[in-house]
Amino acid sequence: MKNLTKIGGVAAVAAALALTACGGGGGGAKGPEAGKGQNAGSDLTKLVSINAKDVKDLQPGGTVTLPLGNIGPDFNGFSNNGNSADNTAMMVPINPVGVSGGGTGGCWKYDFVGKATPNKDFCESVDSKITDGKQTITIKINDKATYNDGTPIDVKTFQNTWNILKGDNKDYDIVSSGAYEFVESVEAGSSDKEVIVKTTKPVYPLESLFFGLINPAVNTPEIFNTGFTGEMHPEWMAGPFKVDQYDSAAKTVTLVKNDKWWGTKPVLDKVVFRQLESSAAIAAFKNGEIDGVSANTITPYKQLDGTKDSEVRRGQRLFAGGLNINAQKAPMNDVAIRKAIFTAVDREALRKVRFNGLNWEEPSSGSMMLLPFSEYYQDNYPVTETGPDAAKKVLTDAGYTPNAAGVMEKGGVPAAFKISNFGDDPTTLAFAQTLQNQLKAGGMDVGIDQRASADFGKVLGSRDFDLSISGYTVGSDATDAVKQFYDSKTNENQLGDAELDAEIARLASIEDNAERNKAAMEVEKKHMAKYFSMGVVMNGPQISFARTGLANFGPSLFQSLSQVPDWTTLGWVKK
Repeated sequence: MKNLTKIGGVAAVAAALALTACGGGGGGAKGPEAGKGQNAGSDLTKLVSINAKDVKDLQPGGTVTLPLGNIGPDFNGFSNNGNSADNTAMMVPINPVGVSGGGTGGCWKYDFVGKATPNKDFCESVDSKITDGKQTITIKINDKATYNDGTPIDVKTFQNTWNILKGDNKDYDIVSSGAYEFVESVEAGSSDKEVIVKTTKPVYPLESLFFGLINPAVNTPEIFNTGFTGEMHPEWMAGPFKVDQYDSAAKTVTLVKNDKWWGTKPVLDKVVFRQLESSAAIAAFKNGEIDGVSANTITPYKQLDGTKDSEVRRGQRLFAGGLNINAQKAPMNDVAIRKAIFTAVDREALRKVRFNGLNWEEPSSGSMMLLPFSEYYQDNYPVTETGPDAAKKVLTDAGYTPNAAGVMEKGGVPAAFKISNFGDDPTTLAFAQTLQNQLKAGGMDVGIDQRASADFGKVLGSRDFDLSISGYTVGSDATDAVKQFYDSKTNENQLGDAELDAEIARLASIEDNAERNKAAMEVEKKHMAKYFSMGVVMNGPQISFARTGLANFGPSLFQSLSQVPDWTTLGWVKK
């Protein structure tokens, strides 16, 4: 499974409805305030809300409990089976060195507008020099940086990361090789705490490399692919918190302060994550059992409205998608079926269902890789003429004819498949049913495969679906995402061609950010128009209820996938 475009590292796959809470704002809920997605050049602070407080204003200690739609079962975020947004969000406080997609990971961290700087807890400096068309990157590792089992984070960690992610050994089920294929060597400098990286050609942006590091103990395909199934391996982690207990039966993970952490000590004593369906999370918040919950559709908003000791916090969700197609499974492996889906869909009608009652407007969602407020964004949705008749024409032109039931079929095989919907939120089900009716009107026989939120990671990871209402996290730069989504050797649908692959391979060597991202968007435009692999319906808001007094927690754009910009400052305001 793969996440949305990188917020750093790979994009993580995400359900249409996220349970992870977010923060900011204040006051009791009277109804969602009007909000909208922003266009290029807008003030992005309008999309950030975290109830920011200085640590001196916070009560030392305490516990915060948060919901997740799924916990595990695979906890390796670098692998396709473990690369989910919920898993990534949970890993940030306990293993920021190994997070492959989020506001922080390995050598890098992001601010809310998407600017990357070295994460000095692990990498004190990252310097690049170009000589004769080749790049040398010098990384100075924090002398104190050490895994929980005492293994130093040093050159061996970087070598292991490169050896696995460069993609030479196809037995490793990696999400994407990214820019690692352009790395020529990784060697020690003046000591094992200095890393000298040489590339075959310059790599941009620099944070494409070593956003997330893989522990040297993870050194075989068996460990990488299956060694994290049901097993978190806290000994291979490093972060301000550590795993105190993982209860697979109760579906909870309890974190406590890590006494081996060399960085800033966290304010909180404990963090608890609970796996909950959306309806259960609403009840838990109202009962005071959890401290934040998403209300990204109108049903949970109305149910949570007026909850004692709560605040509404609102921003932009870093999400793109809605139509996640499994093009390796019949009949979705027929490009005509995929094109007909794109053509039959009324995206505006679907957004009205999804955002009904939320006072949310957004520009057209036309890219898997960038949000409309990016200066590099362009709408790449490949169909202009839409509707039932246009969809039927697509199928007719491909040799399909209507059977006695009016379903288009070819060679006696009907255009029949199911939509996988996750969780028990009424709005997401209404979205699935609306989509179902649109596709049926276009001559397709479409059912709904209803699954629990807890099954999301397993279903997406094993590719056990036809069409899923899900998408990916979105980052501030399209360079890694274009390879993850559209390179024929990398994307999960294995769709693409040598010409597009060559264009993608050239992107990482374009130094100018605008030029590189423009080229990436052009690749997406061509790929979408030829292969119709992923349909972008929406981005959407992040609207959450948070417990009154919870500080430094909320929508924070690229600074945090988990809604916590800095886990060491998360806490409760002094009373």
